[in-house]
Amino acid sequence: MINTVGIFRESGRQDFARLHRDTPRALFAACAESHDVQMVIQLSALGADRDASSPYHLSKRDADDYLASLPLRSYIVQPSLVYGRDGASARTFRSLASMPFTVRFGSKAQLVQPIHIDDLVLAVVGLLKHRLPMMPGAGTSMRVPLVGPQAMPFTDYLGLLRSRMGMGRQRVLPLPGPVARLSAAILPGSLISRDALGMLDRDNTADVVQTAVLLGHLPRAPSEFIGDPDGERARAKLGWLLPMLRYSIALVWILTAIVSFGLYPVEASYELLARTGIPPDLQPVMLYGAATFDLLLGLGILLLARRRWLWLAQLGLIGFYTVVIAVKLPEFLLHPYGPLTKNLPMLAAIWLLYQLEEK
Repeated sequence: MINTVGIFRESGRQDFARLHRDTPRALFAACAESHDVQMVIQLSALGADRDASSPYHLSKRDADDYLASLPLRSYIVQPSLVYGRDGASARTFRSLASMPFTVRFGSKAQLVQPIHIDDLVLAVVGLLKHRLPMMPGAGTSMRVPLVGPQAMPFTDYLGLLRSRMGMGRQRVLPLPGPVARLSAAILPGSLISRDALGMLDRDNTADVVQTAVLLGHLPRAPSEFIGDPDGERARAKLGWLLPMLRYSIALVWILTAIVSFGLYPVEASYELLARTGIPPDLQPVMLYGAATFDLLLGLGILLLARRRWLWLAQLGLIGFYTVVIAVKLPEFLLHPYGPLTKNLPMLAAIWLLYQLEEK
């Protein structure tokens, strides 16, 4: 039996206690009572040891220790950073590597020893086929670190990914320890959360010998991780450019709402509405109703997890505004600042976000 369930961040009902500790312990207890289960492999994490302090590592360690206490042959696999082309962490690291600056959080070495997902899988297959001999005094359980061939600072790892994607020189922007901790405190749940920063500061390395024994050779180096430089470079850049585009469009709607609520003279707004055929008694409703809708669109872009329908609503609304203004207020169509013609790239950007939005 192999348990690979795990999360890096808690979300909703997916929490460390439930997924890393309670459920695996129940599963391991059932395996110990079963005569059909000959061996259990638990996919844990490097750092889930007696020095663990983060909720992530502590919950992993609780399940590991419980499995090790059972009268059952088991291997507790503890990988360093795992690189898989379509993995969430690998996508994030490539995006970080493709940015104009690589941010270094704090002054510690922050050593990592990345292993490719294919080598991780082959090492687990090696455990199933050959099994490693148990260390003296280890009983029926053994912890197996799985790591790449070399340890390196995390920023160097990002620089290597950047180089393999065919990008220019890496520029590192150092953040002093207090600033790094403040950034982690105000961005909870992200890859630079306080817990993530603490785990990174601990280093994430081990001896590569056991990994090499299971594979029959050294695992591949991070310089071999990127197989399609052109494709990965484009995907990496989209990883941070698309959020920037999304946030900028949200800001346009929110600022438009704020301006319509009174920063722009209300009487001037009523005059424009009157020229489009809106009667005086409906002008306040139209003005503040449209401003409220604009505000909701901006907040929806920022807060909603599913936004495909929002992009369609924006396309329809901007298209409607453009046609009405071009017909009723033609001076804006010929205005040298191009208030209407600028809607064309806005529509194209929203259409792009709609096409790339995950269903």
